[in-house]
Amino acid sequence: MKVVFMGTPDFAVGTLEAIVGAGHEVAAVVTQPDKPKGRGGVMAMSPVKECALSHGLTVLQPLKARNPEFIEEIKAINPDVIVVVAFGQIIPSEIIHMPKYGCINVHASLLPKYRGASPIQWTVLDGCEYSGVTTMLMDEGIDTGDILETATVKLDEKETGGSLFDRLSLVGAKLLVETLDKAEAGQLHPVKQDDSQSSYVRMIDKSFGLMDFTQPVEVLERRVRALNPWPSAFTHMDEKLLKIWDATVIQDNNVKAGDYGKVKTDGKTCFMVACDGGYLSVNELQLEGKKRMKVEDFLRGYSIKEGTVLS
Repeated sequence: MKVVFMGTPDFAVGTLEAIVGAGHEVAAVVTQPDKPKGRGGVMAMSPVKECALSHGLTVLQPLKARNPEFIEEIKAINPDVIVVVAFGQIIPSEIIHMPKYGCINVHASLLPKYRGASPIQWTVLDGCEYSGVTTMLMDEGIDTGDILETATVKLDEKETGGSLFDRLSLVGAKLLVETLDKAEAGQLHPVKQDDSQSSYVRMIDKSFGLMDFTQPVEVLERRVRALNPWPSAFTHMDEKLLKIWDATVIQDNNVKAGDYGKVKTDGKTCFMVACDGGYLSVNELQLEGKKRMKVEDFLRGYSIKEGTVLS
């Protein structure tokens, strides 16, 4: 099958590798333009571009997918199918309906739940027991197309956004290849989504990581996990940024509202923050300008006064 692949971040790399490994003809890989990165502003390729070049594949990087020149370029390739995984641009109708087997999207949720951006982090944030991947026949809406195949994953108790990202990337790659095989064999049976069961999630940015210790302790613990490794949960201590990488819930209904955000510590192994319904016991953290470390290593080199307020 002649495939055009459209994707940009790490999550999409596994699917591209799986398509190549399955023996499909990847006629072109479309990804976002190179962007400046770091303090030096050196132009950096997307992970998908790096993967494509390693396989000697043709790479296209349109500023806008709706540009007439780009649409004509795809039309000239005449792909059997276009696979889209976290491409990062709106794909015009002319491209969506161009291939014989349509545009197939790999989405990191069990649609119609968690349509939109950042479904992985929101799944952890909301305390879901299950997540998964959906392959979908794209239409003009946001993740509203007919469902082709699904695969379900049970979340671990300590699941992070990063660990679920890695698991769903592998699951999605396998599911996409299975979907292509069924499409070629005429064995797909698209199912319309039940819009009454749909939910949308908004994109998460760096500001979302700021901890509000007036929230329930269970919610804050999930936030720590969901935002690990990006954008990371954070607060401020002694006017310095403090990232919290891992934490445990200590339930205590006697914590008073006036104590929310206050630190409780023995100066050796205990670093707890008062929250609604208990304490967030910090296991791993990173102070601005320092490396990430276990709490006992941190307390060995940093003196914290009992009652210090994090904000």
